[in-house]
Amino acid sequence: MAPVTDPPWALLAELTHACPLRCAYCSNPVELVGRSGELSTEHWTDVLRQAAGLGVVQTHLSGGEPLLRRDLAPIVAAADTAGLYTQLVTSGVGLHERRLAELLDAGLRSVQLSVQHADPAAAERIAGVRSFAAKERAARLVRAAGLPLGLNVVLHRANIDALDDLITLGVTWGVDRIELANTQFYGWALRNRAALLPTRDQVERARTTVARWRERLHGTTELVWVAPDYLDGTAKPCMGGWGAVSLTVAPDGTVLPCPAAGSLPGLDPPNVKDHRLDRIWHESSAFTRYRGESWMRDPCRDCALRATDFGGCRCQAYALTGDAARTDPACRLSPDHHLVRDPVDRTEPHTDITYAYREGGS
Repeated sequence: MAPVTDPPWALLAELTHACPLRCAYCSNPVELVGRSGELSTEHWTDVLRQAAGLGVVQTHLSGGEPLLRRDLAPIVAAADTAGLYTQLVTSGVGLHERRLAELLDAGLRSVQLSVQHADPAAAERIAGVRSFAAKERAARLVRAAGLPLGLNVVLHRANIDALDDLITLGVTWGVDRIELANTQFYGWALRNRAALLPTRDQVERARTTVARWRERLHGTTELVWVAPDYLDGTAKPCMGGWGAVSLTVAPDGTVLPCPAAGSLPGLDPPNVKDHRLDRIWHESSAFTRYRGESWMRDPCRDCALRATDFGGCRCQAYALTGDAARTDPACRLSPDHHLVRDPVDRTEPHTDITYAYREGGS
């Protein structure tokens, strides 16, 4: 019998996989949902109503680029009517004054803006398109509107040495929170791992930089450091535990315990067009399969950290070993730890990257 679990508190609503950027570190699936397969406005309205009824209190409206949905304002309004706190997760491309005003009127509560580098030319090389001016404009508009603004920076070999400039940029733009997230190697990021992995020296310098800035910004700007799996030797808790605190609804209505779980074979994830969210959360095999501890094998089964790290990431375990039930190779106790240690030790100075292909039209 599956363990009893509390209701989720967060919903990641992936409104579309379309995006104007082509970031080589993108963790979204390589096989993306096309625009014709996306849920309708009415479907999303129902999903958000069901989520609130299930216990969700906050939704991240994400993608891809959610601004490519012409019905974004009605979706925001549906979330607000349901009583959900809404955060727009965006590249900033397409966020003009009129569009932001429309979203504010609909009930938008906060914005998380991505940035690839503090130097415009470097940022646009990483994103694969010209976009820095749009991000700068978006930050200015959001701050002028009085909304909370967070900055998200995915760190990798091409930008981790620019942390001082990136943090300075966030402070200059007046952000409330800066999340420095070391690349998670799924989707396009896994394809480009050889080009993206930083060296050990780069990561240690970055830790020192973050510690110094935390002291300087204490009480003003929140600075979050998401540790790198491949270099720390510890497995991070997977979304607070598989099917424990949040759920993801993909653009086509597929419901997943985490954004990358669609890559797992045999998971057979349910769809909101066929089943209600409460039933999916509590009863579907996709959510109960790795919930709790009964599925664990050694060394997780007898590990003192099993209720803290939950065996690490199921998607990473599958991506690297072909078996989602194995201990995450990021853990130094895993028999597969060499699968993350060896790529770091043989990091090459120059490796070509493959940019993510995205359908960007609206």
